[in-house]
Amino acid sequence: MEPPAAACGLLSVAGAEVRAGRREPCVLSLGRRSGSYGIVIHSQEKENSDPDYIPINSRFKCVQEAEETLLIDIATNTGCKVRIQGDETAERLFEIPDEERCLGFLSEVQSIQEAHLKAASLPEPKDSASWHQVEKNPSGLTQASSSGALGFEDDFNTLSLEEKRSTQNHQTGSHREPPPPPVPPNKQCHREREGTARDQPKVTNTMRKMFLPSTQSGQREGLIKHLLVKREKSYVNLHNFRFFVGTWNVNGQSPDSSLEPWLVCDMEPPDFYCIGFQELDLSTEAFFYFDSAKEQEWLAAVEKSLHPQAKYKKVQMVRLVGMMLLIFAKKDQLSNIREIMTESVGTGIVGKMGNKGGVAVRFVFHNTTFCIVNSHLAAHVEDFERRNQDYKDICARMSFVPPDDSLPQLNIMKHDVVIWLGDLNYRLFLLDANEVKHLISKNELQKLLTYDQLNIQRTQKQAFADFIEGEIKFIPTYKYDSKTDRWDSSGKCRVPAWCDRILWRGGNINQLRYCSHMDLKTSDHKPVSALFCIGVKVVDEQRYRKLFEDIVRLMDRMENDFLPSLELSRREFEFENVKFRQLQKQKFQITNNGQVTCHFSFIPKLNDSHYCKPWLRAEPCEGYLEPYESMDISLDVYVSKDSVTLLNSGEDKIEDILVLHLDRGKDYFLTISGTYLPSCFGTSLEALCRMRRPIREVPVTKLIDLGEDSFLEKEKSLLQIGSLDGEEAGETPMSLPKEIWLLVDHLFKHACQQEDLFQTPGMQEELEQIIDCLDTSIPETIPGSNHSVAEALLIFLEALPEPVICYELYQRCLDWSHSSRLCRQVIFQLPRSHRSVFRYLMSFLRELLKYSEDNNISVAMIATLFSSLLLRPPPNLMARQTPQDRQRAINFLYSFLLARDEE
Repeated sequence: MEPPAAACGLLSVAGAEVRAGRREPCVLSLGRRSGSYGIVIHSQEKENSDPDYIPINSRFKCVQEAEETLLIDIATNTGCKVRIQGDETAERLFEIPDEERCLGFLSEVQSIQEAHLKAASLPEPKDSASWHQVEKNPSGLTQASSSGALGFEDDFNTLSLEEKRSTQNHQTGSHREPPPPPVPPNKQCHREREGTARDQPKVTNTMRKMFLPSTQSGQREGLIKHLLVKREKSYVNLHNFRFFVGTWNVNGQSPDSSLEPWLVCDMEPPDFYCIGFQELDLSTEAFFYFDSAKEQEWLAAVEKSLHPQAKYKKVQMVRLVGMMLLIFAKKDQLSNIREIMTESVGTGIVGKMGNKGGVAVRFVFHNTTFCIVNSHLAAHVEDFERRNQDYKDICARMSFVPPDDSLPQLNIMKHDVVIWLGDLNYRLFLLDANEVKHLISKNELQKLLTYDQLNIQRTQKQAFADFIEGEIKFIPTYKYDSKTDRWDSSGKCRVPAWCDRILWRGGNINQLRYCSHMDLKTSDHKPVSALFCIGVKVVDEQRYRKLFEDIVRLMDRMENDFLPSLELSRREFEFENVKFRQLQKQKFQITNNGQVTCHFSFIPKLNDSHYCKPWLRAEPCEGYLEPYESMDISLDVYVSKDSVTLLNSGEDKIEDILVLHLDRGKDYFLTISGTYLPSCFGTSLEALCRMRRPIREVPVTKLIDLGEDSFLEKEKSLLQIGSLDGEEAGETPMSLPKEIWLLVDHLFKHACQQEDLFQTPGMQEELEQIIDCLDTSIPETIPGSNHSVAEALLIFLEALPEPVICYELYQRCLDWSHSSRLCRQVIFQLPRSHRSVFRYLMSFLRELLKYSEDNNISVAMIATLFSSLLLRPPPNLMARQTPQDRQRAINFLYSFLLARDEE
């Protein structure tokens, strides 16, 4: 990059970048790279790092905030706030104290952008600075994957606390952003062809103002996009496209034959392939999100077997353990696909195992939004409620996070077309395999389908209530002897069932075919496919541009005459008896009682970086309202493992104030209050060892004292200093918390031979009962199933503010993991309560492994699962943990699981 513009005699300004409530000193200047101008950002806190560079092109946006949006007295406003966004960078906020110099700098930037626009032909609106999109890559399309879903189960459990807080500022709004108009048929979307559009409609000065910096462009753009969505029918036409959708549980096998009998069963080639696999890899390593060689094997098999009469390109691929989803499109349709994002949700136990759950790809095709979901739900005939729970978890936790932080997240249901495929695992309420096989032999499929669990759950609106499924005319696809067409002949003799299904929701969808493919015998399941004809909204560009200009003219007339206004049904909210992992909701209604469309959003308070505390969220947290239109907003309180410790200790309370901001209008203040019931979950081991009564019977002042004492005890123990004075006076703490003893003792007595222990999630209602039971009593027996008790133990360990192996010893454990002798030395350095808990758990797990033939537990599985709970990296190292670090943590636990009990 060439020297900064300031060094060449061009303008530069000093100021600060605002990030997460912090102000980082920096200098903005104009620079050149490869003959083009751009903004160069020199951070004074990172003097040795390369400066950031944002090119000034047709997708560049630089906006000075209008004074009325700053919520301060104009007379005291001696500086400027500037928002800058590039084509591949999120919006960034800068404060420039020298207003005169800032305005000169902005004028120079605008001149450069105007010169750039004149040098090129009229840019397509889809590539303008006012429209956000994920850029397409003709050779394969950019991957836009995201981790971490915004859902209440585990309250964003894969993110750090700061990341979790930041995600809450961008909840799904009430309306999606309208896609930009398409490239004309005789144009390509590739950037090298952008300058050839000489026959485009003329852009008026009014339209150009919308795409260039202006004091209120951010607010105007949002309102214009909202109005365009509301009037979409006036500028789109429906065009039909063919979508092939397929699902197959391959039972951990490798492909052993061509997939053409499945993928090429129609004369006419489809426009899209949406192909989902389950149980791609059944190895223990794959269960914990590690790489799998099977991924490439099945990808190659699919690519070889696509319809020979068309050329296809992979749009996107996403995999979580054994679930993989592939999207292919005809090459000539790639230019019409944009905003591709992927997401995955593991519903396995405490979210640590991804053997069950869902993966999804969302994208926009022309002007229609699609979401394709591939899921593998809980197994076993009797566990239909667990399958319902898995479905609800996936819906609640799967959110697509756009690269632009200013845009709202999207959940599954906020798409025009949703196709849900996979091994949904719903069985028949008929337990006699011979009776079922007899009805199949007589082709009485409709009678059998009256016993189908999925049909029954849909009718009762327990799962997939808003989805449609085509008529089933094929025999059950599960379970067969592998490599044959024979029903399961093993000792378990599974009852045949339609586990593998394809459902959809949305308009303009016509299913042309729904069938199974008996010729493929690789697995104990048969593949299933469906062919859809889907009406896709294609933009008429001239009608779109005319409407755009009409809306801009209307806004020019309206915005100076009317100010927005809201009416709130209530402003005070009280949440009583809030408990760990128990969601509470309260709703209120807002009504636009003004004369113009308004945009509302919850905004951070002064000196805060987030609009609410981590245990609270508003849904939706932003949106638009037409005049006299009303909307319900839900305030959700959920205490997760990330917020429970501060609430337990009294450092935080169920108290907050929300600021509901109205663009060009005033702010409304909502008061949140409530009572919190402390939990043993999220309380330190040292404090619990000093509680001989349930935590709810301990006064709050005593809890605070115990928290301070436990910190001192841990510090002294790590420094090998003697015990506290209280212990010398006869108040010796218990060797381990009673809660851990109760959970482990129950599992030891009742669950050693439980099939799939620590691999099957518990039921939410039972988990709530177990947590309440431990918080309020010292029970003789623990309520709930063995699986729920097992997951409760894992949740307890995960919620500990300091893991069993203290953060201070984390790196030493990794460094010494190669030697069992050194590993034992580390354990001797743990505080007493941590050391006792670790030894107690290791003894219990070694006992479980003696029954591995019954409970399906292996050393590798236990080491992988428990190392992620007992040996967690410190929060500041969490994001930097490598696969090698995870493997060393697993090796550390191996040495104890394989040791003799006396060790």
